[in-house]
Amino acid sequence: MLVREFDEADWPQVWAIVREVIQARDTFTYDPEMTEAQARPLWVEAPPGRTVVATEDGRVLGTAKMGPNRPGPGSHVSTASFMVAASARGQGVGTALFTYAVDWAKTEGYAGMQFNAVVDTNRTAVELYLRNGFQIIGTVPGAFAHPSLGRVGLHVMYREF
Repeated sequence: MLVREFDEADWPQVWAIVREVIQARDTFTYDPEMTEAQARPLWVEAPPGRTVVATEDGRVLGTAKMGPNRPGPGSHVSTASFMVAASARGQGVGTALFTYAVDWAKTEGYAGMQFNAVVDTNRTAVELYLRNGFQIIGTVPGAFAHPSLGRVGLHVMYREF
């Protein structure tokens, strides 16, 4: 598997993953009715951010975006988001994207990384982040409407570099 910078030709496969993930309604706060035209500028980061893909044999298995969490006085803290195709889960794709994003943020000189809205029932992601030095700073109770579990919490997670 190769994690590399997003190329315009990747968009159709990236959009398929984004659409699949947001329509599942169980891990992302994005509007499940979001159109492709709305999703593209939201997912494809402009500099100083970056969007990447994890590929194998020309197939995009997952994607990530990263950059400053906030502009101006908050721009020294990075953030990142990750999406993996359902057919590629459990194969280390998310971990590879996560590792890339953290390494990128350190190399770019960010002071830390903050995740603003990690669904508390997304155990795979929460456990990956905790194993890699992130802390749950707080949880907003009932802030995410899960399709089968009802309202669940959203974690704010942080790791200082």
